Amino acid sequence: MSGQVLIIEDDTRIANWVKVYFERAGYSAQVAHDGETGLDLARDLAPDLVILDLMLPRLDGVELCRILRQESEVPIIMLTAREAHADRIMGLDTGADDYIVKPFDPGEVIARAQAVLRRVKGKVQQVLTRGNITLNETTQNVTVDGEPVVLSQAQVALLSTLMRHPNQVLSRDQLISLTFNDEFDGLDRAIDSHIARLRRQISRNGRQPIQTVYGAGYRFVAEEE
Repeated sequence: MSGQVLIIEDDTRIANWVKVYFERAGYSAQVAHDGETGLDLARDLAPDLVILDLMLPRLDGVELCRILRQESEVPIIMLTAREAHADRIMGLDTGADDYIVKPFDPGEVIARAQAVLRRVKGKVQQVLTRGNITLNETTQNVTVDGEPVVLSQAQVALLSTLMRHPNQVLSRDQLISLTFNDEFDGLDRAIDSHIARLRRQISRNGRQPIQTVYGAGYRFVAEEE
């Protein structure tokens, strides 16, 4: 694989270390050491992937992730030194597609990056429509009532899985297997976080197609137009 990777990390040693590994893997990589510079570079470069540290000067990673997710669908992998599950969930809830806890093996970052990019580039062109929701799996564009909705790559992938299995109850394990080919290394609560944000984005006028089936999982039920 190849592509443009933007690494936003204030620790110069870690940033350069990760950059070297991406370049060895065939990617072009750029580095920013603070959030504001990272945001400017993301807007200028339109990278294929962003590696984003949670703790950054000038503009922290959580806020930067929110801004990037509002402006684009670029895949985001968040790096964090924090071990608390709440911090990981917070990162995912702002739109990150995956997270890695420091200290980490750079090979793990590359593997996670390749898994995310495969999900983006490996789609066969397909347009799904269920009720008032349309999803183009090639462009990753989602519309609700004809209006565009910006989602992370992970949330688009989850929506695709749910839309492909209408009226079927899918457990968390099934969602992980069907959506991420078992390459998801998060917690059950991480899936819940992605689903919660997805539900907020696609709800219209009290219509919510993603139903929680307590003790079992989630089910997609759309009102046909």
